[in-house]
Amino acid sequence: LFPEMTISLWKNLLQTTKERLLQQRRMSLYNGSHGYEEELIKKKLQQFAGGSINLSKEDNGIGILTLNNPKLMNAFTGTMMLELQERVTELENWKDGKGLIIYGAGNTFCSGSDLNAVKAISNSQDGMNMCMFMQNTLTRLMRLPLISVALVQGKAVGGGAELTTACDFRLMTPGSEIRFVHKHMGLVPGWGGAARLVGIVGSGAALRLLSGAARLDPESALRLGLSEETLSSSDETGALEEARAWLSRYTEGPASVIRAVKEVVTAGRELPVEAALRREKDVFGTVWGGPANLQALVRRPKHK
Repeated sequence: LFPEMTISLWKNLLQTTKERLLQQRRMSLYNGSHGYEEELIKKKLQQFAGGSINLSKEDNGIGILTLNNPKLMNAFTGTMMLELQERVTELENWKDGKGLIIYGAGNTFCSGSDLNAVKAISNSQDGMNMCMFMQNTLTRLMRLPLISVALVQGKAVGGGAELTTACDFRLMTPGSEIRFVHKHMGLVPGWGGAARLVGIVGSGAALRLLSGAARLDPESALRLGLSEETLSSSDETGALEEARAWLSRYTEGPASVIRAVKEVVTAGRELPVEAALRREKDVFGTVWGGPANLQALVRRPKHK
C-alpha cells in the first residue's frame, strides 16, 4: 500500500508542478489594471485582413511557423497578429513539441506591421493596446518550452526584427539583413524588441543598433552574437533543410528533457536568482526518476 501511495503522491506533485509551470508561461504581462483592453484591440485588428500565420507540427517534434503575406513582404496585418496569438496557444498545448522554426514565405522574413493597420490605429490608446497585445504574444512565444530559431531570409525589418529576438536563436541566409528601423518611423520598438535585444547583444550594441537604425548583414550579426550561423543556401527549401539540421542538434532526445532544459534556461534568464533556483528544482522534479533518467542509468553508469 505505502509504495503505491508514494507513487500516487509523486504523480500528483509532478502534475501540479507541470500545471503551475504552464500557467506561468501563459501569464499576461498586461491586464485591465494596466489600461489594457484586449477585446477592443482584437475587434480593431480584425478589420485589417490579409495574409496568414501557418503552423505545421512534424512527427519529430519540430514545428514550422510560416509568416505568409508575401505580397507585402510578410508584413503583419491585423488578422495575422490575431492568428499569431492563436498559433502560440496551439504551441503551448503541443505536449510533444521540442523545437520551432519561424520563417517567412517567398524568401523574405518580415517587414514589420502593415502600414494600413498602423495608420488606422494611430491614436495613442489604440497604439498602446496593440503594443501590449503583441508584447503579450511574443513573451508567450519566447517562454514556450521549445527551442526556437528564426530563419532570416531577405529582410527582417522593424517588427520583423523584433520577432527574431523572441526566438532563442537566429540563422541568416547569404544576402539577408536584420534592421531595427523604428527611429526612421519616429518610434521605438513596441513589441518587446528593445528589452530582448539588450539581453542578446548587451546595452551598448543595442543602443547603437536602435539609434543608428543600421542594416545588419549576416557577418555583422554573427560578430555581435545576434546570429548563430550564416547558412549556405539562399533558396527556401534548402535554407529550411539547413535550419532543420542545425536545430536537430539541440532537439535530439526525449521531449520531456528538451522541454525541461528550455524551462530552466527561461527561469534563469527572467527570474531573480532565488526564484530561478526554485523553478529549477521544480523542473528537476519532473524529470528525476522519469523514463529518460531511468533508461540512462541502465544504459551507462556514470562512474566507470
